Amino acid sequence: MKSTACPKPATARLLVPFAEFLKVSLKIMRRVTFCAGHRLLGHDGKCKNLHGHNYVAEFHVTGQQQDEIGRIIDFKLLKDKCKGWLDEHWDHAFLLWERDENALAAVRSCDPHRIYALPYNPTAENLARYLLEEVCPKLLEGTGAVAHRIVIWESEESYAEVSVDVPMANAGSVKLASAPS
Repeated sequence: MKSTACPKPATARLLVPFAEFLKVSLKIMRRVTFCAGHRLLGHDGKCKNLHGHNYVAEFHVTGQQQDEIGRIIDFKLLKDKCKGWLDEHWDHAFLLWERDENALAAVRSCDPHRIYALPYNPTAENLARYLLEEVCPKLLEGTGAVAHRIVIWESEESYAEVSVDVPMANAGSVKLASAPS
């Protein structure tokens, strides 16, 4: 009986490092919860009233390099920065559009009160956008990490997300096109 060698599978030829064939990107995510009130000016349903949510925010970040431990950014540092900002600015506050004079006046008439005025209606989409465009670039400055996706859960059934492709050669501040006013 003649012995024959098993043919090598096609994948056996791919002994060159994986990264040379595909662009590899590392991404991590930190989830943070917060409670806030809002209302949607111009909405024709229940959301036209002041109400609140137990929000969940997902901060998805990427980076061009890993540190000596192998991390894009330490999860604890990411949590401290993101949760710290949310606790200081949005948690147990009313997130209101700076043009919503009626809601601003109503909340200001209560003592104590906490308001965070936004440049647009506080939809879940706009909250995600604000975090990605305005907050994350400042929070992550100097860390080597950049936010590329934010997801805001308004309930267990509903979320909004905003994301951008981050060119790794220029990972840094992210800016989207302006929303209509």
